[in-house]
Amino acid sequence: MTAPQKIAFQGELGANSHEACQTYFPTYEPVPCLTFEEAFEAVKSGACALGMIPVENSIAGRVADVHHLLPSSGLRIIGEKFKPIRFHLMANKGVTLDQVKTAVSMPIALSQCRQSLKRLGLRTEAAGDTAGAAKALSENPDPTKAAVSPALAAQIYGLDILASNIEDTHNNTTRFLVMTAEKDAAPPPEGVPSVTSFVFRVRNMPAALYKALGGFATNGVNLTKLESYMEGGAFAATMFYAEVDGRPQDPPLARALEELTFFADHVEVLGAYPADPFRTPG
Repeated sequence: MTAPQKIAFQGELGANSHEACQTYFPTYEPVPCLTFEEAFEAVKSGACALGMIPVENSIAGRVADVHHLLPSSGLRIIGEKFKPIRFHLMANKGVTLDQVKTAVSMPIALSQCRQSLKRLGLRTEAAGDTAGAAKALSENPDPTKAAVSPALAAQIYGLDILASNIEDTHNNTTRFLVMTAEKDAAPPPEGVPSVTSFVFRVRNMPAALYKALGGFATNGVNLTKLESYMEGGAFAATMFYAEVDGRPQDPPLARALEELTFFADHVEVLGAYPADPFRTPG
């Protein structure tokens, strides 16, 4: 029997990223990694065929550390997946809700469940990871504590769910990028709604960013994301991460990218991939 291909993610087993791997790549073996750097390296080295990397959340915004890792990773983006985030309050077997005094999870998860936890009268305690909080509770049972984690964590670590879907807003969604080490990954077929991700650094000249973006406007290319970040900690070296509709092979985007090179001293396409249907609900 052929061994299953592997997909790397950052976090403990039972994390939202693990759930995303199971949902979208059910035949792949999920491989947990302590850091994003380790997840990228697992793909780059060939230990894993794919990586499932969260880049932004509809409530918390951009995932820290990811954007500056993308260009240096040597990987290509071949897909995007949007996953609704659902948090559950879970405790050791036999523990009842009235026994619990403290909810434990990573700060972002706790903040996204603030009102629900307040209604339940629970104090909060920060942990490094949602699934890690569930794992720690399973290893060190405490009837006064409950973890705020995805449902998969309760299944893996043998915990009881005391309250389901406790996130304060039910449109809480995380966007993941699917990464590969294959340099010659095929672009989406012509006619398929697509997204292209790229990074660029503008030249040191007046109105450089304005001029750099002009080619996208004049060629009718829809720029859907533009974010800046510091490169190597240098305030003078600002990089931009951008996403546009279309493929680099499409004439309008090809012309826009060519024009960009006149005003940028570095341009790198990170990948072109099919747009997730989540972008156009209904």
